[in-house]
Amino acid sequence: MVAEKKVSTTVYITKTQAETLKLLHERTKVPIAEYIREGIDLVLKKHSDKLPGQLSLVE
Repeated sequence: MVAEKKVSTTVYITKTQAETLKLLHERTKVPIAEYIREGIDLVLKKHSDKLPGQLSLVE
């Protein structure tokens, strides 16, 4: 997988989300930003049918 250039943005999350992500980071050493990007990818995949592009031949 080719690494894409990252774009800075601001995201507001709840205190509970921040605390839980921090705990997850402390236990796994995976950066919080990586978890946030992973979550965004999951949302984009879930709603991919609403995005422009070619239809898949396989469901």
